[in-house]
Amino acid sequence: MGKQKLETIEQFEQVVAEKPRFLLIKHSLTCPISRAAFEEYEAFVTDHPEMETYYLFVQEARPLSNYIAETFGVKHESPQAILFENGAVVWHASHWNITYEALTKQAG
Repeated sequence: MGKQKLETIEQFEQVVAEKPRFLLIKHSLTCPISRAAFEEYEAFVTDHPEMETYYLFVQEARPLSNYIAETFGVKHESPQAILFENGAVVWHASHWNITYEALTKQAG
């Protein structure tokens, strides 16, 4: 299944409605910490192709990023990993806490 990019609130709402479990990554295109976290995420995706994963680029999808923070009560951070199950946030992490090991433990 790999990773898929989300850009709009409508796309995200469709994923929430259709997917019982998925991982979302908020990625900043300008932050070196975010780059490192995204590389950890990409390694996770490679080794866990069965996992539904999505990502957004904060600079390109700010309304969506804000919507997720407001709707689910998860303070916006970047980078940020959020695991959803049945339309609810069950785990989230940010910055250096987004590692291959953490993603595997929580989402794998």
